[in-house]
Amino acid sequence: MWFVIFAEDHENSLEGRKQARPAHLERLKALQNDGRLLVAGPCPAIAELDPGVLGFTGSVVIAEFETQEEAEQWANDDPYWQAGVYKKATVTPFNAVLPN
Repeated sequence: MWFVIFAEDHENSLEGRKQARPAHLERLKALQNDGRLLVAGPCPAIAELDPGVLGFTGSVVIAEFETQEEAEQWANDDPYWQAGVYKKATVTPFNAVLPN
């Protein structure tokens, strides 16, 4: 089943993001290589692709996992947690209807 992982950043998390980004992307690419990633990306603090020093407010990942527990564990193992970027994550089932 698909799951939405929405993670919220701590304020001033940009430096932690920069440091942990390669490891974070490596995990996402593994999901992509397995055909289990629908979409992933950061949420800019302002309506710009590059928010500059304002950074990001969080991240969204929509990926396929066997169970909610597996999705939660995957989210909890993200390098952004170890870098102190994330303060909260919500994992919820997702039913991809469109486009089909």
